[in-house]
Amino acid sequence: MLRASVWLKAIGHFAPEILTACNAAVANAHDDGDFVRLDADAFAASPADSIDYAVMEKLPATPELGIPSRVVPLDVGWSDVGAWDALWEAIDRDADGNAVKGDVWMEDSHGNLVIAEHGLVACLGCEDMVVVETADAVLIAPKARTQDVRRIVSRLKAAGRSEADLHRKVHRPWGWYDSIDNGERFQVKRIVVRPGATLSLQMHHHRAEHWVVVRGTAKVTRGDEVVLLGENESTYIPLGVKHRLENPGQIPLEIIEVQSGSYLGEDDIVRFEDNYGRKQ
Repeated sequence: MLRASVWLKAIGHFAPEILTACNAAVANAHDDGDFVRLDADAFAASPADSIDYAVMEKLPATPELGIPSRVVPLDVGWSDVGAWDALWEAIDRDADGNAVKGDVWMEDSHGNLVIAEHGLVACLGCEDMVVVETADAVLIAPKARTQDVRRIVSRLKAAGRSEADLHRKVHRPWGWYDSIDNGERFQVKRIVVRPGATLSLQMHHHRAEHWVVVRGTAKVTRGDEVVLLGENESTYIPLGVKHRLENPGQIPLEIIEVQSGSYLGEDDIVRFEDNYGRKQ
């Protein structure tokens, strides 16, 4: 427990390169709605060191710095819940040792952690397993091996899979989108735009888009045309046409977007104007 000014003094004395990198990251940060984006290059230049090694272990030997340090014993138990087996230890379990959340049915199963976010999960004859069902993926592993999930993440990254970097529901400065369905040459998204928020003026090289307004009012820029759309109205954005979506209303704007084309990746966006300072 300490004041921010005391911490800045300490980190500046013991690890000035960390303080320099963090100051640069803050100085070159930019706001985009509800978020503050630190400068990534500056922050990445900071050495990777923890508070105890960088500062706390050195304080007692440096009385001239004028920062007294004390260690107080506190017997309350501790877990950083850093893995699924640790979560199983931390939460309530039934008479068979199962910890469950969501729509879960257990039959002749013991010592499991089962989390169901979107549907029914049934376990039959499972022992000491972790089962986690989300909108993004399903994990099934023995409790003793959940730390090895990093190996799966590494393989996903190497394969260029989007699941390694993004959830199905992705938050943006203007709101969020949820990729509710996709297949060969199509993708369906549910998009929610905050009142007063505006997406970038953009175009795509490989896809066209159909927008259907479910709730609220949409201000749509399509080439040289600007139109207002209400609930149950729709528009079509041809491939290669500059376009923008805005919410001029007082309630969240919700639309269903259907994309079609030869490539539907998020990197097929050419931005011409952006209120949130994202790279063009």
